[in-house]
Order: sequence, then C-alpha cells, then structure tokens
Amino acid sequence: MDNLRPSFLRDRLTWLTYALAAFFSYLQAAIGPLMLFLRNELQISYTIAGLHFSAFALGLILAGFISVRITQSLGRKGVLWGSAAGMAIAAGLLALSYQVSLTIASTFLMGLLGALLQITIQAIISDWHLTDRAIAFTEMNVAASLSASLVPLLIGSFSQTALGWRSALWVAAIALIFIFWQGQRIAIPNLETIADKTSTNQKLPFSFWLYWTVMFFGVSIEYCLFYWGADFLESVVGLIRSDAASTMSLYVLSGFIGRIVGSRLTRTIKSESLLLSAIAISAIGFPLFWLASIPSLSILGLLIAGFGVANFYPLILSAAISTVPNQSDAATARLSIATGTAVFTAPFLLGWIADQITLRRAFGLVIVLLITIAFISQFANHSNRHR
Repeated sequence: MDNLRPSFLRDRLTWLTYALAAFFSYLQAAIGPLMLFLRNELQISYTIAGLHFSAFALGLILAGFISVRITQSLGRKGVLWGSAAGMAIAAGLLALSYQVSLTIASTFLMGLLGALLQITIQAIISDWHLTDRAIAFTEMNVAASLSASLVPLLIGSFSQTALGWRSALWVAAIALIFIFWQGQRIAIPNLETIADKTSTNQKLPFSFWLYWTVMFFGVSIEYCLFYWGADFLESVVGLIRSDAASTMSLYVLSGFIGRIVGSRLTRTIKSESLLLSAIAISAIGFPLFWLASIPSLSILGLLIAGFGVANFYPLILSAAISTVPNQSDAATARLSIATGTAVFTAPFLLGWIADQITLRRAFGLVIVLLITIAFISQFANHSNRHR
C-alpha cells in the first residue's frame, strides 16, 4: 500500500482538504478572541466564559465517539460537506445570540460539527499521502495557522466599526461558499476504497495511546495560551482591549512561521524528534511571556512559545497515526476525544483558578503541562522505537 504514492503530490484533493482545514481553524480560533468582547457584553465571569470553551470541547469529544459510524453510513463526502455547512450555520447562530445559554449551545454545535469535519479531513490526508502524511499534516496546519491568524485581527478591527465584532464570523460562511463552488466536483475517496474495512474493529496498540496522552497535554497547552492569551495581555500585561485581541494575531503568525519551518523539517527529520524540539522552544518562550514585567518582552515570549506550540498538534498527529497506518478513521476519531477532553478541562480549569487567585498565577498551570508533555513524549518516543 505504501508504494501507491511514491512522492508527495499536492493535487486538487489535497488543496481542498487544506482549504477546509483553514475554514475549520478560522472558526475554532474565533472563540478565544471573541470571548474578550462577549464576556464584557454579557457581564460574565472567567468561569462562565470558560463554559463556552468546554461546550466546544464536548462537541469534539462526542464527535470522536460517533464519527466512524457516521462516516460508514454517509461516506466521507457526505460528512465532509455536511459538517462544514453545519459548522458555518452554528457560527451564524453564535453571531445572532445575545443570551449565555444560546451562545454556549452554539459553541457546542460548532465543536461537534467542526470535529466531524476535522476528523474526516485528517483521515483523508492520512490515507491519501501515506508515508508523506507528516508533510501533508504540517502543510495543512500552515494553512490553518494562516487562516487563524486573521481572526483576532478581524475581530479587533470589526469591533471598532459599526459592523461589530460578530461580523468576523460571517466571513467564514462566505469563504465556505467559495470553497464549495470550487471543490464540489472533486472525488472524495471513501474508507472502503483505500483502507481495510475490518481495521476499525481492531484494538489500537499501547504506543498509540501514549501519543493519545501526549496529544491531550499538548492541546491543553495550546488552548490555555490561545483562549486566555488576550485576557492576560489586557489584565496582566496592560494592553488595551482591542490591542490585546489584535496582538494575538502575532501569536498565531509566529505559529504559522513555526509550521512552515516544521513542514520543511519533516522531510528529513522524524516527527517524534521534532516534537521534542518544539517542546524545548515552548519551554523557553512561555516563562518570558508569563513573568516579564515589560510588555515588549512578554509579547516576545508569547511569540517564541507560539513558534513551538504550533507544531505540537501536527507532529503528535503524525506520530500517533504512524503507529496504526491502516486505522486512520478510528485513530483520528480517538485523537479527537483527546483534543476535546483537553479543551474541555484545561481552559476551564485555568479560568476557575484565575477566579480564585489571579490570572497571572493561574498561568502557572502551563508550566506544569509543559513538564508533563516533555516527560511523556520521551517515553512515547522510546516505546515506539522498541515496538
């Protein structure tokens, strides 16, 4: 099977998955910076704001349990376009909602439908590019980072106009219409055409579950920084609200650059080794962001941390799927559970701690997570080498 595609090729299917990944990333990234404005409008605490992140995460978790059956029933093409349209509609509901119960429900639907889209994209990429999946995953996440980098900037810019910050959510719907117009005729390979149908019933090995755990801690770090970064820049560093939201674009931009570098390095260096380097870079940048008393130094630390953290997801994803190359649908579904569990627990826990003490002290949680992921990544790498 690995000999079917001997060289990496960016065909129309590849570009379609990149575009849809960018669409998903845009809406996923919107929740953090828009919470800065939503919390002010609805007069809600850090804890209540964190419930939005948890609702999104619950959608990710649920999708991980149901995606394989839905894909077997509807096919990958049906899930791909149906979930993309559903996520856009859910974002529209969020834009139209002015009650906490409705905004939380909207973010849950965004998480559920968005995760179904993401799982399907990742399974297609994995099966289509086989041993080149690490290159494809990092390139896909370059597109996702570029898209996500626009979100804080657009939300901050729209907030200063009569259109309001909610207008940034409608941009995604317009983009999806264009993507569908360009990509609706592209053939989407189903599970049974490129993978062993019996593989979804096989047990996933211990090495996969080690990387599942690494994914949990890696995503926890990423989401703590992205979801609460703008609040930290405003309340601790001292930036005004619109500048704090816009500055997060620099964080995402640094991640975009990091993923470009990562996509190049995956051609010659194994994902497991690159992951350890990314963790080390993050461990250098985050303390500077967290502890610096000068805003410029704090922002510099944020950018260094973003450069490393941005590569966590694609590198862990590649390493995890490489342990079960013929079970891509099941593997990506289970990894969505890890992602959802991380998003559900970590940002909410950080917000709750911030309500009890201060946001600066609460960010100490990230140091604990960095130490943990470094240890488990070493163990997972060692275990995978000795399979």
